Amino acid sequence: MLKFLFIMGTRPEIIKMAPVVIQARKQGNIRAEILHTGQHRTLAEEMFKHFELTPDYDLAVMQENQSLFELTARITKGIGEILSKNSYDMIFVQGDTTSAFLGALCGFYQKIPVAHIEAGLRTQNKYSPFPEEINRRLVTPIASLHFAPTKRAADMLLAEGVEEKYVKVTGNTVIDALLQSVEKEYELLPGVERILDMPGRLILVTTHRRENFGEPHRQIFQALLDISKKYEDVKILLPLHLNPNVRNEAKLILDNKPRILLTEPLSYRNFIMAMKHSTIIMSDSGGVQEEAPSLHKPVLVLRDSTERPEGVETGALKIVGTNRQTIVEETCRLLDDAEAYKKMADAPNPYGDGRSSERIIEEAYKYLENLN
Repeated sequence: MLKFLFIMGTRPEIIKMAPVVIQARKQGNIRAEILHTGQHRTLAEEMFKHFELTPDYDLAVMQENQSLFELTARITKGIGEILSKNSYDMIFVQGDTTSAFLGALCGFYQKIPVAHIEAGLRTQNKYSPFPEEINRRLVTPIASLHFAPTKRAADMLLAEGVEEKYVKVTGNTVIDALLQSVEKEYELLPGVERILDMPGRLILVTTHRRENFGEPHRQIFQALLDISKKYEDVKILLPLHLNPNVRNEAKLILDNKPRILLTEPLSYRNFIMAMKHSTIIMSDSGGVQEEAPSLHKPVLVLRDSTERPEGVETGALKIVGTNRQTIVEETCRLLDDAEAYKKMADAPNPYGDGRSSERIIEEAYKYLENLN
């Protein structure tokens, strides 16, 4: 019996790791345990319920307005205590969060092999996204197995000196989660149901990145207001991130404006429904950049760079940054030009086929088998 530990802290991590945990437990010879750092409390509870999973350990690290220094210390101490009391054959971390880097670091301290899901993504700007770009890079020299979502990501790892036999192109597990969930119809929150039923084209917006705090967010929200005034058949749905830096700016500019709905963070099920009903998606989220092309929704990326350039190359994504005028111009282009819209909507999704989790567990098993 093999024993795996899956370390996760945020909602995107849970979405992307849940299919892998489920796949591991299907094998019959793997005990898969979940350590939740507690970085996204309410959002995480909803995700665990959606995938019918329960954490084995919960560190509950979040405190109001804590710094990255404090968060780092609490996560490291919590993971260390769990690892000192238990033995594992492999630790799995995902993506670019603080919990991913610290989970890998703690695994290294205990000499436990670390598998990195969604490895090899890079912007080559260490401050964008912050601190995610460096988190992801720091996992690489620690990890024993690197599960790259695309060939480009794999090539990036090889260029950095990672041995080819430890780099596996698997696709992205977020597509596994999406395709397992999207076929179902879910009950909607009343406010979300109203805006989805309202006539007109829907723009779905998510933004939460630290580098967009302050003036970049003001530019984004002013652009949304401009668009709503220009098009009477356009409605905008903006689920607000829990961070007050995002919420306060959004409410100041967009609250109680016609055809603009600000909501609390949507459940995964409600967010899937909103994506399905949207015309355009604007986001600074990495997960949305991966998911939306599977639903044939054009994505305007509210960042100056992305570690997911494959979607830009296929035409499914377009980087528009945070400049008010640019956001308005690019949105108008999609709303007014049917050919431009179709070109983005029909672009293929380079991020997966829904079988990434199977490949990850198979490769992890092979790696451990060869160690013995």
